[in-house]
Amino acid sequence: MVISHKSLNNGKEIIINELNIRSVDRSRKDIATWRGALMSAESVYYPNRCRLYDLYEDVVLDGHLSGVIAKRIDAVLNKELSFEVDGVKVHEMDELIQTLNFREIMRTIMETQLWGVSGIEFIPGKELAFELIPRKHIKPEPGIIAFEQTGNEGIPYSNLENVWVMGETRDLGLLLKCAPYSLYKRGGLSDWAQYIELFGQPVRIIKYDSYDEQTKAELKKILDESGSSLSVMIPRQADFEIKDGKQTNCDGNLQLSFIKALNDEMSITILGNTETTTSSESSGYAQSRVHLDQQYEITKSDLIYSAAMLNCPKFKGILQGYGYPVERGRFVFSKDLDVDYLQTRVAIDKEVAQMVPVPASYWYDTYGIPAM
Repeated sequence: MVISHKSLNNGKEIIINELNIRSVDRSRKDIATWRGALMSAESVYYPNRCRLYDLYEDVVLDGHLSGVIAKRIDAVLNKELSFEVDGVKVHEMDELIQTLNFREIMRTIMETQLWGVSGIEFIPGKELAFELIPRKHIKPEPGIIAFEQTGNEGIPYSNLENVWVMGETRDLGLLLKCAPYSLYKRGGLSDWAQYIELFGQPVRIIKYDSYDEQTKAELKKILDESGSSLSVMIPRQADFEIKDGKQTNCDGNLQLSFIKALNDEMSITILGNTETTTSSESSGYAQSRVHLDQQYEITKSDLIYSAAMLNCPKFKGILQGYGYPVERGRFVFSKDLDVDYLQTRVAIDKEVAQMVPVPASYWYDTYGIPAM
């Protein structure tokens, strides 16, 4: 039976329509901005995440960071998911799991680890529908959804049946650690662009007699009309020397190595490794395999986290309100079978099985064999 509008919202209108949504602050950001936003978010008496989340919106525009984030989230979204009751799949739920709305809910669950908090307001009706609550309006410390993003007045959400707020109260998300790397990278790219502009083209130097103003004017006209490369006009009597920095920064490798180091730090923060996204000079199969195993551990943790969120009483209660049969079952991700690992595992299991009894359920669970 579908939950009525009144019971879902305690007689109030849809919350998302009551909020005064503001545009994202796209002003220039730097490390001082990040530190000030962090202090504001961590304030004991008046915590406010608005400046920090505006910074996050700016940071996720970084191509490398957005790529590694997508890689981590897609590892969960692309995993086969089913709903089971006593180990038996409920095929009635397959249609729901395959919808774009359900996929977006799973994406929001994963993004909670990046931002620290996420909120969904489910809209009453026959089919699953929802609106994402702007994170700047969610105030987890007092437990309200504020009308104004910087305000302290709003709607308490703990007792609302159709509002699901995820995340720990003081968690500010993984983007907090990535933000300074992205900001430094932005400055590094600017320095690199300036280096290319200055030293990427040959420097034209023209000398003239200091007393010959007519020749000086003609030479200046020639330089202005012959392209935009760096040019210098100096009197013959002047001593001039240009420092191009090539002895310490040949071909801009200093900026390149700096940017690569920042990308590696963001990869490690999000994925736990670097070799599954980029390669290094020292990389090989063994090193890449170790990094892959590290990322696989993070993916397993994400799957456990996502399954716990999907199976929490709050979300199952919401699905039950839409008429889905979820009361006695649970969402289950399919198990990945690593052939190399299983070959080693089965040899050990055979030896163990000769010494102690091994229940049949162990073989089904470990090797992903469907139960009869």
